[in-house]
Amino acid sequence: MSEEQQQSPPADGTKSGDHGWEGDYRPSSRETAPRPMQAHIDPPQTEFLVRLADALNTTLDLKTLLERTASLVRAVIDYKIFAILLINDRTNDLRMRFQIGHRPEIERLRIPVGQGIVGQAALTRQPMLLNDVRQAANYIDANPDVRSELAVPLITKNRVIGVIDIQAEQLNYFTQEHLHLLTLTASRIAGAIENARLYTRVARQAQTLQVLNEISREITSILDPDELLERVGQLIRRIIDYQMLSIWLIDEQEHVLRNRLAIRFGERFDPKETLPLDRGLVGAAIGEKRVVMVPDVRKDPRYHMVNPETRSEMTVPLVYKGRAIGVLDIEHTRAHFFNEDHERALTTLAGQIAISLENAQLYQRVAQQERRLERDLAMAREVQLRLLPQKKPEHQRAEFAARFLPARTIGGDLYDFLPYDANSTGIALGDVSGKAAPAALYAALVSGIMRSEASVRPSPSQMLRTLNDALQERKLDSQYVAMVYAVWNDANLTLQIANGGAVQPLICRGDDVDTIRAEGFPVGMFPNATWEEFSIALQPGDSVVFFSDGLSDAQNAAGEMYGTERLIACVKKHRQKSASKLAESLLNEVGRFQGKQERFDDETVVVVKATG
Repeated sequence: MSEEQQQSPPADGTKSGDHGWEGDYRPSSRETAPRPMQAHIDPPQTEFLVRLADALNTTLDLKTLLERTASLVRAVIDYKIFAILLINDRTNDLRMRFQIGHRPEIERLRIPVGQGIVGQAALTRQPMLLNDVRQAANYIDANPDVRSELAVPLITKNRVIGVIDIQAEQLNYFTQEHLHLLTLTASRIAGAIENARLYTRVARQAQTLQVLNEISREITSILDPDELLERVGQLIRRIIDYQMLSIWLIDEQEHVLRNRLAIRFGERFDPKETLPLDRGLVGAAIGEKRVVMVPDVRKDPRYHMVNPETRSEMTVPLVYKGRAIGVLDIEHTRAHFFNEDHERALTTLAGQIAISLENAQLYQRVAQQERRLERDLAMAREVQLRLLPQKKPEHQRAEFAARFLPARTIGGDLYDFLPYDANSTGIALGDVSGKAAPAALYAALVSGIMRSEASVRPSPSQMLRTLNDALQERKLDSQYVAMVYAVWNDANLTLQIANGGAVQPLICRGDDVDTIRAEGFPVGMFPNATWEEFSIALQPGDSVVFFSDGLSDAQNAAGEMYGTERLIACVKKHRQKSASKLAESLLNEVGRFQGKQERFDDETVVVVKATG
């Protein structure tokens, strides 16, 4: 090839020796008249595009991608001022994501699409080459030293996502070859940027979901509403860097919103006012039961100003089983701060907050009811214990003892000593059907009826008939009392007994312990019922033991019942003891048998011992 042929114009329009590819393929700054462009790509350009593809395909990190792009472009265009601007879809303006050579204040510029050279390139979707920016009417004079500018839109999937912008301080610095190369670069980098942004978004969403999962697990374990809301305010900051947050809950009685949490620039404050359910953006969110996101509150007539600094606001209703129970409101001083990712995250979290809040409030109500019930039961136990005889009968020829252990705070067993005269005392031991408060109330009724009747000194059978008639008049479904009633006569050491369905008493005489075969229907079950009456003559040292089925039916951890045989053996073992010691020994033996097993029935024992 001749020297003249070697210096002939290249096919792509670059003059030999001026903007040709040499060494690292960096063009010179000299420019001559442009030459016609050809459709094919020269080998140097092909090598550049291969290097560009390798650089773009080996990273999904947006920052790394933009740095590599800037380095590769410099290999073919010797620039000093370079920038890649991307479009913010919410505000429709261009923002610098990477720059070289710009001042910091320029980096913070927000350029609306259509304004300036880069805005015009984004709007028209066409590259812009200006050899003298002073001649451009829409040029944004951010740097007075700039004279030439080359701006190429980044287009992927028929959508403009940004602009590559290069500036120079010399007139006529950029050529058609520069334009051609930057256009080739832009067409490839646009897809890579979109992939990197998609990857970043997916990675951020995965991280957000992980954080939401951690938050959900934590808040479901908090059962105090105030502590729960306090923690919610702290945890939301892990996914959204808000500046103001408030949580309002609906007061169902007064139909207003009451503030339960308010944070302003990291500090708690306490709004005193209540809000009508239809006021402002929070009212709109509750009424529509959907997220209300406002990019600029100054342009929304629904906005009710609480914080003058607020520019953007997002309000999320707290909905539980289709019912709005409150609202979560976050604000920021920057307009267009909140985005769709924020909305998705808070929408997901709001449902869990509503459930956790309802659970916490339900737990609090239950706890309050339990505390109130405990106070009521304590008072009922005090009343029940006061209804029991406060002192034992005193007779010259007999001693009396009684022990009572309720299975719960209050029980359905009852016993009583009813004075007849100087030589006689009525003895009652009953077991009311059911347990706890209903049984205790029924026992109080039974005790009251017997005390009112004791003044006429009825026989045991008469007392059971009178009691049965009175309970029939006050008939309650499935309520009755198994009652054994006896009258002690101290003059002749006799005991008259009638049994209305209670456990048959034991009589201990010498070394023998026998069952007193007295039987009958439970009291209050059938109308017009009658009971047999037995008379037993005791000798000094004899004991009669009345007990409820809570003793014989007591179970240990293995499920074994204490039973009557063990009870008889226990009475025989402690027969020499006084009435009080015998009663105490019986309950102690049963307690040791049960061990740590929970007592499921009341345990009552009454002992009458003839002393002679």
